[in-house]
Amino acid sequence: MKRFEGKVAAVTGAGSGIGQAISRRLASEGAYVLLLDFQPDAAALTLEMIQQNGGSGETVVCDVSSEESVRRAFEVTEHVHMLINSAGIAHVGSLADTTAEDVDQLYSVNVRGVYLCMHHALPKLLKAGGTILNLASIASKIGIADRFAYSMSKGAVLSMTLSVARDFADKGIRCNCLCPARVHTPFVDRFLSKNYPGAEEAMFKKLSEYQPLGRMGTPEEIASLALFLCSDEAAFITGAAYDIDGGVISLR
Repeated sequence: MKRFEGKVAAVTGAGSGIGQAISRRLASEGAYVLLLDFQPDAAALTLEMIQQNGGSGETVVCDVSSEESVRRAFEVTEHVHMLINSAGIAHVGSLADTTAEDVDQLYSVNVRGVYLCMHHALPKLLKAGGTILNLASIASKIGIADRFAYSMSKGAVLSMTLSVARDFADKGIRCNCLCPARVHTPFVDRFLSKNYPGAEEAMFKKLSEYQPLGRMGTPEEIASLALFLCSDEAAFITGAAYDIDGGVISLR
């Protein structure tokens, strides 16, 4: 299928993990993908994968926490039909051991970054009658141990999603978000290697079993739902927060 032929999609965090998987799938279905990432080498690798599969796009160096960087990023194209805000950072810690600097860092990327990208893409999305998809988390809906700052930031993503959906429902823009549980990305492997040296396998098993289905999700599974929500097949869906969590929300 070429559901996105002739469409331009901007994806933040396109250099790895979920952002990379979404970018590759969009390109495989005909979209021209703007690969926004603050690491040019990572974005270039995603572009190489896309081109090897016959797709097209371009890399755009972008620090989502910087308004000037985001403004420049959206000047490279006249059209944006889809914005997928996948860039984000994580943090482990409760209120007791989370510093003000930790909160500021999480806010700058996970909250301010999503705002800046939506704000600067908005004029182009209005012209196109476009769609926005934000990556929130199950942490925006339930309490998760030692995720104080991360939960704060993802709760804001959910709230922004609902607000944008409400304000622009009659202006041709749909806005939804995904709420994944744990997804096996390179971040997970780096986290385990750094914090649990020698016990990576046991901790990976423990983290996987948190999901009632007994495993983590894959970036490709997140991408499949993301593409549906960005497509015309989801034309009657806006203001929705989709759990894709192996049963965490409904079965625990």
